[in-house]
Amino acid sequence: MPRSDHSSDSSNASYESDEDYRLAQKEWNESLEELQQLLLVLLLPWVGKYFGRRCSYWLYDRYTRIGLGKSFFMGEKPLAWSFFSR
Repeated sequence: MPRSDHSSDSSNASYESDEDYRLAQKEWNESLEELQQLLLVLLLPWVGKYFGRRCSYWLYDRYTRIGLGKSFFMGEKPLAWSFFSR
């Protein structure tokens, strides 16, 4: 009979360690999700701001060089124009 008590103690210990492992894994996954959300909230607006400003500076420079006409949207030298100029 002491043997069965001993085996039940070891099974309870393994059950508790499995529960602890599952709980720790769940907390770890929740922490990773929170970190991912935090990075998205902080990093995404910063990256959008950076590329938005870069694009606006490039467009403003293009506007000051070319003006707002067909060449602004089609390119300085449209592709069809280069075929006819040969």
